[in-house]
Amino acid sequence: MHSPELASSWKRSFEEMNLKREVEDDKNPPPSPSAFPSSLPSSKELCPRSYQWKVFEVAKRRNTIVVLDTGTGKTMIALMLIREIGQTVKADGRKLFMIFLAPTVHLVNQQFKVIKDSTGFEAQEYYGAKGVDEWSAKCWEKEISEHDVLVMTPQILLDALRKAYISLEMVCLMILDECHRATGNHPYTKIMKEFYHKSVNKPKIFGMTASPVIRKGVSSSMDCENQISELESILDCQIYAIEDRAELEVFIPSAKEINRFYDASQFHNLDLKEKLKSSWSKFDDLLLNLQGSPMTQYKDMDDKLKALRKRLSNDHAKILYCLDDLGLICAYEAVKVCIENISNAQEEFEFYTRSSSQCKYFLQEVLGIIGEYLPHGGDGNYLDSGSNILKAVDMGYITPKLHDLLQLFQSFGVASEVLSIVFVERIITAKVIERFIKKIMYLSHFTVSYLTGSNSSVDALAPKVQMKTLESFRSGKVNLLFSTDVVEEGIHVPNCSCVIRFDLPKTVRSYVQSRGRARQKDSQFIIMLERGNTAQRDQLFDIIRSEYSMTDTATNRDPDGCTLKAYTIEEVDAYFVDLTGASVTADSSVSLIHRYCEKLPGDKYFTPKPFFHFTYVEGMYECKLTLPPNAAFQTMTGPASKNSHLSKQLACLEACKKLHQMGALDDHLLPYVEEPSQNDIIVKSKGSTAGAGTTKRKELHGTTQIRALSGTWGEKLDGTVFQAYKIDFSCNIIDELYSGFVLLVESKLDDDVGNIEMDLYLISKFVKACVSSCGQVRLDSEQVRSAMRFHELFFNGLFGRLFIGSRSSGVRREFLLNTEQKSLWSSSNMYLLLPIESSGILNYDSWRINWPGIHSCASVIQFLEKQSQLSAGNMNDDTGNPSPCSTGLVETECKSIRTIHLANNSVHVNNLKNMVVLAIHTGRIYSILDVVVDMSAESPFDGNADVNSSNNTTFAEYFNNKYGIVLMHPGQPLLLLKQSHNAHNLLVNFNDEGDPLGGETLQTSHKTLNEKARTYVHMPPELLVSIEVPITVLKSCYLLPSLMHRLESLMLASQLRDEIACTTGSQISSSLILEAITTLRCSESFSMERLELLGDSVLKYAVSCYLFLKYPKKHEGQLSARRSWVVCNATLHKVGTDRCLQGYIRDGAFDPRRWVAPGQRSIRPVPCSCEVDTLEVPLDSKFQTEDTKVVVGKSCDRGHRWMGSKTIADCVEALIGAYYVGGGLNAALHLMKWYGIDVELEPALLDEAIATASLRTYIPKANEIETLEAKIGYEFSVKGLLLEAITHATEQELGAGYCYQRLEFLGDSVLDVLITWHLYQSYRDIDPGELTDLRSASVNNESFAQVAVRRNLQQHLQHCSGLLLGQIREYVKYLSGSDDASNPLQGTKGPKTLGDLVESIAGAMLIDTKLNLNEVWRVFKPLLSPIVTPDKLELPPLRELNELCDSLGYFIKEKCTNKGELVHAELRLQLIDVLLVGEGCGRSKKAAKGQAASQLLKNLEKRGISYSRSASKRRKQGGDAFNQSNNEDSSESIKTNKKQKTTGMQPCTSTSLMNNGLQTACKSKLDTPVIKSINMKKGGPRSSLYELCKRMQWPMPGFESKEERSRSPIIFGEGSERREGFSSFISSISLHIPNYSAMKCWGDHRADKKSSLDSAAHAMLHELQRQGKLIIGDS
Repeated sequence: MHSPELASSWKRSFEEMNLKREVEDDKNPPPSPSAFPSSLPSSKELCPRSYQWKVFEVAKRRNTIVVLDTGTGKTMIALMLIREIGQTVKADGRKLFMIFLAPTVHLVNQQFKVIKDSTGFEAQEYYGAKGVDEWSAKCWEKEISEHDVLVMTPQILLDALRKAYISLEMVCLMILDECHRATGNHPYTKIMKEFYHKSVNKPKIFGMTASPVIRKGVSSSMDCENQISELESILDCQIYAIEDRAELEVFIPSAKEINRFYDASQFHNLDLKEKLKSSWSKFDDLLLNLQGSPMTQYKDMDDKLKALRKRLSNDHAKILYCLDDLGLICAYEAVKVCIENISNAQEEFEFYTRSSSQCKYFLQEVLGIIGEYLPHGGDGNYLDSGSNILKAVDMGYITPKLHDLLQLFQSFGVASEVLSIVFVERIITAKVIERFIKKIMYLSHFTVSYLTGSNSSVDALAPKVQMKTLESFRSGKVNLLFSTDVVEEGIHVPNCSCVIRFDLPKTVRSYVQSRGRARQKDSQFIIMLERGNTAQRDQLFDIIRSEYSMTDTATNRDPDGCTLKAYTIEEVDAYFVDLTGASVTADSSVSLIHRYCEKLPGDKYFTPKPFFHFTYVEGMYECKLTLPPNAAFQTMTGPASKNSHLSKQLACLEACKKLHQMGALDDHLLPYVEEPSQNDIIVKSKGSTAGAGTTKRKELHGTTQIRALSGTWGEKLDGTVFQAYKIDFSCNIIDELYSGFVLLVESKLDDDVGNIEMDLYLISKFVKACVSSCGQVRLDSEQVRSAMRFHELFFNGLFGRLFIGSRSSGVRREFLLNTEQKSLWSSSNMYLLLPIESSGILNYDSWRINWPGIHSCASVIQFLEKQSQLSAGNMNDDTGNPSPCSTGLVETECKSIRTIHLANNSVHVNNLKNMVVLAIHTGRIYSILDVVVDMSAESPFDGNADVNSSNNTTFAEYFNNKYGIVLMHPGQPLLLLKQSHNAHNLLVNFNDEGDPLGGETLQTSHKTLNEKARTYVHMPPELLVSIEVPITVLKSCYLLPSLMHRLESLMLASQLRDEIACTTGSQISSSLILEAITTLRCSESFSMERLELLGDSVLKYAVSCYLFLKYPKKHEGQLSARRSWVVCNATLHKVGTDRCLQGYIRDGAFDPRRWVAPGQRSIRPVPCSCEVDTLEVPLDSKFQTEDTKVVVGKSCDRGHRWMGSKTIADCVEALIGAYYVGGGLNAALHLMKWYGIDVELEPALLDEAIATASLRTYIPKANEIETLEAKIGYEFSVKGLLLEAITHATEQELGAGYCYQRLEFLGDSVLDVLITWHLYQSYRDIDPGELTDLRSASVNNESFAQVAVRRNLQQHLQHCSGLLLGQIREYVKYLSGSDDASNPLQGTKGPKTLGDLVESIAGAMLIDTKLNLNEVWRVFKPLLSPIVTPDKLELPPLRELNELCDSLGYFIKEKCTNKGELVHAELRLQLIDVLLVGEGCGRSKKAAKGQAASQLLKNLEKRGISYSRSASKRRKQGGDAFNQSNNEDSSESIKTNKKQKTTGMQPCTSTSLMNNGLQTACKSKLDTPVIKSINMKKGGPRSSLYELCKRMQWPMPGFESKEERSRSPIIFGEGSERREGFSSFISSISLHIPNYSAMKCWGDHRADKKSSLDSAAHAMLHELQRQGKLIIGDS
């Protein structure tokens, strides 16, 4: 039928044909190339033959059906039409498209490739497997706008036309391949009848066929004429056939037809057939007896047994067919095929197993019976030679027909290029002969395969397998292809040299089409006939005669003389949607009703489908349609009709109309899919961005400013009134004293922010900070100025720098407060922290600001300003700057040490201890510990000054060289000072067991645990200025950053609370809100995880209630879809960002070094590089990324920070949880309303739901209801609610118009929130992850199913399913423990229906109590008991194994394979000394892996390795194994060779574990892992080693690190990475390779711990390469 010129050979084929034409066909020259439009979009040049050109010219003028033999290039003509018409349409500027229809997916694939490669137009293919059936109007609009040619199956187009996705008014050309199919109810016919003939602007039609006559039997000229006329009328076309076949015969290879005769079989196997029939009868009787058992009162069980009986009968028929047609051997193979088709999956329960086994037992018995007639029981190989084949024929092992086929194959010789298609009638024949041929040795040079259609038969092939097989045959990988009629039509295999009809064709179409598959020159078309069989002879003769009549009729028709019979448009019953034009006819309504039912929720026991009941009254049929109980309505009676089929269609048509009017079908007449729309939306905002709310996506966001800390008082000249908040500190060590402070802010803080207590944790002690409100305080302008000077001096002196610039940097050294005083203050951070006087009396009400100390600071600033000016004046004086003591305080060297001369005054030696001083040369603040009488500035320099240096001999020289200061009193004794240090995070108790921090914060926190050995310095007194504040003020200052961080966080939480402005009367504490906006990354003692878990349940409950009551007609699937959309992370992310929650979220650990007080200049600035000038970051895609290298939680100075997108969604849920905890459900609902989530319930809706349920008749089941109420301990006011809750959807068979699915939807959320709230309250101190596990263990279907069985609730379930009843019985038996040990149900999970039952009862009770959750919990708490507790919590086996291996540093390798309906899983775990393997089998991958994990856990337990939750938790808290090792802080010293260069490789040791270790190391390089290169960025070497261990299943390496200190500076790195320091880290690494050796390496000294770990990992990687265990690509 089709042109042999596929895309890959267009040009070559046509060039050869043109050359041939020049030589042999001068009488009929082809049109010149110029005759074809040159302006067409060109992909490849089309070179048509003259007959193709003739057809093309005709097709341009009128609608045409071209009748040409297979292989004559009909597709070429179609391509010419596509180019011609497509170009014309484009030139006119109209947006029309072309449609190419092909009846099979194979043809669609084939024609699409040709069109795409040969026309230059945008083309696309469409068929069911692409999911086209589920496409929306938008999908089709996009396809139509982007493509010019749509290649599809006709059913796809018919559906799109009916849904009004496509209109024929938009189509300019429609090509119908194999158009002879346009008869009866074929989609071609329906497209033309329903749409084409009713169109105003009709597209051009071009039909292609090789046989316009397709009916069975003899076709006379009159028959052919009638069929052709009918085809023309339907397609609105005229037939056109080539009269002069001379050119066709020249260019188109015609297969030589050969009739090959075989002898009739002499073996009738009557005794064998009798045995087979007897066996079949026996097993059929067994199934028939089972059909009479009580279990088959249920329709599903009765249907199951009927299906099994049918399967038994079919298998028996297949075997008999193969026995007669192919012989004993193939019959034996057919039995094997039937056995393989039986599912190996374990049946659902014992009755099912017993029933299903009968088919298998029958086939096994038949296999034995036939095996008795074959040597070696049928499994021997006795066909190795030709003589054996002849003997097999004589013995009846194979039939003469099959023997003749073998001889035919033998005649092909050993030529590998032979491609032959063997057409058979039945799929079983194709499968069996294919297997048989593969066993014959002398045909082993052939590659054999088979091809079938993808119908519902158990023997059919999947579409993907079909495609692969066909491609293998086309490419020559397969020589012999056994096929049913699936490849008769149109499939293009240009090299096919032989077509064999093993079974006769039944129609002329089949005859012509199969013959056309032989495309090669000198190919053969062989028909196998039984010698002497007149019926076969007559059948073939009739087909040949019919072909002649068809060809003659088509060729001799005068297109001008034959007028096209006008098609009469039939009036059909249909329903149209005015808005879209979508339509459904009576004919299509039945399938639409079935599709609607398929979309309704169902389960394994209930498949939603319609039921039809017919009544016959007075010669008319009436059909009553019953829809499933979860449909929009239940019954519909259609109009009366003369036949039952039409009455069924009319009833369905009426039902479609009503479903559309009720909104159950959309305006395209498809089952309504729940999607958020602008008109009917729960969250009142536009759709969410794709990827929003996911863990992978990171977004840049700003930080909300704290309004309470802002102020304008700095600009006021007449003083300011402040809100005062006194801060008192008390240490758990009584002798440790801290000065109180007062916080002065312009705004009043909320009570729960301004009156708090908190603990601050120091080394081996803690300090309790109490903040209390003290009313208002007024400061005059002078006091404000002094207070500001105190801030500037103290906070810059402690946590910043008072001097900027230095001699060594070349930047002029200046006093900070001389130049930048105004820039240090910002209106967004305006508050004062001032010390208060210590009265020594614990009276918290009386307090006084320490003004003497504050004024002292102002004096110090004046002094430093003066000194700074003097220093600036002497900058160029080589003699240096004299110390300040030379200004007149003392003029002669003091010979007594009773008086010490400081820079600004003289102090008695006894008054020096604990004095707070400031160094005039550095601006650092110290406290004096002691006077060192035996040391002076003339003493040898020991390095214990503020900066170490080895180039100075005395202190005096050091200060002169470093700062240019000439000491005036070098003889004074030095003072021993305690130097200031960085502020630390005091909010986390590092003294507790287990480190709550992970990652980078942990490294910072270690500094609080290990006080530096050198914290004291020696200093000449004349370089120090005294500050008249007690040392307790200094000590308290170190507490302020952490205190203020917590206060600022509470202020932020309070500010958010004000934004929400809850008016429900309940006050949500700011600490609770703070918990809800704090992530785990903050490393606090609290985080949002617990509240998020609770909020998730509360939100789910609120939304479920709202939807349940708001939409009483929507089924559970629609409600679930709506709920899923509302509570999904994408929606919650949109909700959160709409309310700017992202700015409130605390998502980074507190870094006290970056805390900046008002008046302080940051010494650790992080300039903004975000390209955002504002504090807020726009919600733009350019500020979103999935880059894993982007660091989350670190903010720049503008407050911009990267945040996980999911964090915002989590915060939305956590806040709901916080409001539920603080204010109950009403407060949570108010918050949801603020979010824009509409969950407001109208009381009338609840009343309506109760009223509807009260109408249900429960009288027949009153006793059932009463008994059930007694069991659950609650009497329902509305019995209909309980009746609905216990009714399964299968009750539809008994006329129930309701089921429990909607109540189950509601009850699921009810039990979820009740149990989560119970766990939240009961276990306040457990880890959030453990709380999640507790909820997962409590809120699941299995847990509820066990509740149902414990309370015997299953006895009251109303259903009509034998399968369900059987499973419930098996499960009850399993739980009772009376199950047999060998029962395959070990690990059985309860039927989902049992869990649903408990949930639906909870939902019913909620409605009956009018949404009283407390009452529901009162009833359900005892029902659910015992609720799982932390000590009884069991994790799923796979999760437990993963956590155990993670904690031990082992890796698991998994492998899953599908075996029929079962999945086989293998888990491999490599320990140091042994490889453990666990295997499991189940219906799902999850179940199989769980079983395998259980095996491994038992094996590990035998070896003394078991799971400990606390150990796993510590492991998780420790972070990455390569970042934190259990031995990181080991006190054991690691010896190093100090003479070794730091750039060299440290030594590595290896201990052999096995004698064959060397052999193992010397394996082939093929087994040696390869890594391209080692990533040398921070963490890179560790990551490379980690991936290697994971790939090779080596245990995780262990690290040990040690910090070493040096009195001389150490240089690290080179170039821009060069650093100088006095501390270094060195790490060792241990790696145990199973069955090889234990290896240990040392890294180099590095400036920080993580770099030292990288160095050790790098050393290990190179050592592995040296020992042949690794290949590094770049080395």
